[in-house]
Amino acid sequence: MAFYTLEFEKPLLELERQVEELKRVGEEREIDVGRELVMLQTKLDSLREEIYRHLTPMQRVLVARHARRPTTSDYLGSIFTDFFELHGDRNFRDDPAIVGGWARLGGLSVMVIGHQRGGDTRENIRRNFGMPHPEGYRKALRLMKLAARFRAPVVTLIDTPGAYPGIGAEERGVSEAVATNLIEMAALPTPIVACIIGEGGSGGALALGVADRVLMFENSVYSVITPEGCAAILWKDATQRERAAEAIKLTAPDLLRFKIIDELIPEPLGGAHQEPELAGEALRAALLRHVTELRKVRAEKLVRRRGEKYAAMGVFAEA
Repeated sequence: MAFYTLEFEKPLLELERQVEELKRVGEEREIDVGRELVMLQTKLDSLREEIYRHLTPMQRVLVARHARRPTTSDYLGSIFTDFFELHGDRNFRDDPAIVGGWARLGGLSVMVIGHQRGGDTRENIRRNFGMPHPEGYRKALRLMKLAARFRAPVVTLIDTPGAYPGIGAEERGVSEAVATNLIEMAALPTPIVACIIGEGGSGGALALGVADRVLMFENSVYSVITPEGCAAILWKDATQRERAAEAIKLTAPDLLRFKIIDELIPEPLGGAHQEPELAGEALRAALLRHVTELRKVRAEKLVRRRGEKYAAMGVFAEA
């Protein structure tokens, strides 16, 4: 069975149960239910198509946050080979909310770094729900500089609600760590390809997102603030999250239109969690294509183009 747990997926869940029940009855009573099964399956497929082709921005947020959505570690095991994890920021500690190390992508040596959330409650607590402390960002920067020494491409996988805002993180300079990453990534003399694989929230996401090419899964989101946080600030009411999600234009189609991202990666119908292998193959193909192209560009030209790319964002015209 598919993983239908979100509120707007309830009609799909009910039809799926009917399909399973019809199969069970057919087997137990040894009767031919093929015709009825085809009709019910066709109805299920049609409804799934209708729902997922017309998701609201807030519904995409919920898909991006799905508990079974593939994480960085899932992709490390499926689309990269020979991954060798590197730990620590050489200053305070190792932050489990960010994983990184050497790997091979289609035979190319790359430094891959990504946010890591957990698949269950215990793992989420250990990974701090994918919200890095400053040492996580300092670890990431250490690995990026190591990659630059060998002119190895950097691949970042973004999936976080934001940097951790706790007292310890503030004491150890989380805002400075994020800002330093932005500055250093802008001038890093090696190719950088970033992909938002789930939820890309605020500076916590951007600290791994200053790249030559920014990719984004179809049902991922990328914004300066969560819809709930935006609603709480603007309307003093977090229940206005639907309105906020629509206003802040956080979906991949919107961001592609505004030229904030460079490519939208299609997902299997129902989200990446429904068919992780297909999602992984689409990500692998996109990463390999962009990394291969960028490796041909001289470091000086790469850095100049990266600067021009971000300087061009936010251009507007007055009527």
